[in-house]
Amino acid sequence: MIRGKDVALSVLVVGTAAAVGYALRAERTREASARSKADIGARIVDDVPDGATVVDASSHALSEIPGTRRAIVRAIRNEARDEWEHVTLDRDGAWSVVDRLRRSLPYYDGEGGEYNGVYVRYDDRVVVLDAIGWARLEEPAY
Repeated sequence: MIRGKDVALSVLVVGTAAAVGYALRAERTREASARSKADIGARIVDDVPDGATVVDASSHALSEIPGTRRAIVRAIRNEARDEWEHVTLDRDGAWSVVDRLRRSLPYYDGEGGEYNGVYVRYDDRVVVLDAIGWARLEEPAY
């Protein structure tokens, strides 16, 4: 009889520990997905490469990508010709902004000294936008 209670108690303790471990791991997984970031950079360019398509700043596809308008305005306001003006997005799904910028708009792969990115006309200026994304890994990927 005592043996049955000991076994039942052991099973209860192990089961509880497993449930707590699962809950903690699930929470860490949610936090890890929220740790993705995207950085959108913009700078004014004087010359548009021959093969680049220039998108108007009022484009619907451009307005649907978070941070792009803010990056463009910062570049214009700060006369960013020598350095990139950046907007960093730190939220769940931020990394998808990079894919959206490169897939939903005419992304230009520069050659030589040309800039990679989406060329955007804002009033009488042209700004090039590009984005990078990264994630902080807590555990080895293998």
